[in-house]
Amino acid sequence: MKRVRSKQRKNADPPPAVSRRGWKYHHLGIPTGVARPRERYLEHLKIYVSGFETSPYGIEWMRFDPDCGIPEIVRTVPHIAFEVDDLEAALEGQEVLSPPGSPSKGVRAAMILADGAPVELIEFRPGRRSPGPRRASGKSGRKGRGAAVRRRGSRR
Repeated sequence: MKRVRSKQRKNADPPPAVSRRGWKYHHLGIPTGVARPRERYLEHLKIYVSGFETSPYGIEWMRFDPDCGIPEIVRTVPHIAFEVDDLEAALEGQEVLSPPGSPSKGVRAAMILADGAPVELIEFRPGRRSPGPRRASGKSGRKGRGAAVRRRGSRR
């Protein structure tokens, strides 16, 4: 199993998967046994998913059919998902739980086990790439974020 080597990480440092490999946060998948509003059924995977399209944080709820072929750890432990540029390269040396497959059109994904937790790696075909972070003001950098924090804390 390939591990990302790193010095002692400081509190403000992003994880090496982001800072060194260039992986981009995509979503947090949370298993549930409870039906959720507006869930969609992915028949070929035998799972129900909901929340991703509306969550500002990328939270996706997943409910599994009893005969679903997805590994037990993915059905019971939340996973983080990263967008990668090259799925095959990202899988090199990893402990693969689920080999590359296509959960939806234009998307390839695989699950790995890292530090005892499931991690999903997602590759988008050209033209299907997820958009980058959006800023309401159209500006980037600390100044815009600080201004947003001040607005939230101010009285109207």
